[in-house]
Amino acid sequence: MSPSDLQQPVLLSLLGAGFVTAFLHAALPTHWLPFVLVGRGQRWTLPQVLSAVATAGLAHILSTAVVGGLIVAAGIAMDQWMSGLLPGLSAGLLFLFGAFYLGRALLRPAIMAGGPSLALSEPTVSHAAAFWGLVAMMAISPGEVLLPIYLSQATQGPLVLAALTLAFAAGTVLGMTLFTVLARAGWSVLRLERWARYEGVILGLALILIGLLVLLRQH
Repeated sequence: MSPSDLQQPVLLSLLGAGFVTAFLHAALPTHWLPFVLVGRGQRWTLPQVLSAVATAGLAHILSTAVVGGLIVAAGIAMDQWMSGLLPGLSAGLLFLFGAFYLGRALLRPAIMAGGPSLALSEPTVSHAAAFWGLVAMMAISPGEVLLPIYLSQATQGPLVLAALTLAFAAGTVLGMTLFTVLARAGWSVLRLERWARYEGVILGLALILIGLLVLLRQH
């Protein structure tokens, strides 16, 4: 199925949900704090840091797309044996991920003063080693919360999945870039990590909402 086969509002809502989910996921400190610390340790300029951010973000989505493609292929094969399995399975995964992020955000103790300082100096290594180390760190950790969205669209065809991947890439790179720039501009890590706690609540609720939309779409 091509994007033209989907109603435009449905396609736009799908891509919008994918973009927002990827952006919120990129707000987790693991997606921007290493770039700030390594950049300071290596004495990189802002363009050098953002180059690493963009490359690592795209590598992160590429590995997510590869894993997502394998899941889609397996899901389609399963759906041939069990009609209607994919929507319920994908919705269930979205509910589980949503409940996990929501529960972790609500149960995690408040972050106290004295968090990690951006001013800490890291031992320098070669710029190439630091750059590709950051890229590899993101490449080997696919975005797990994005995978159920791939599965929910498994029967829509490669063009829709490609468009969804582009939305993921845009949200991820934009989110990583924004929080890296804010941290380098002087925002305290403590403040950003406190925001990230609320990000977990928002992300959890968003995933649950997307799961409900997947089920409602089938009915």
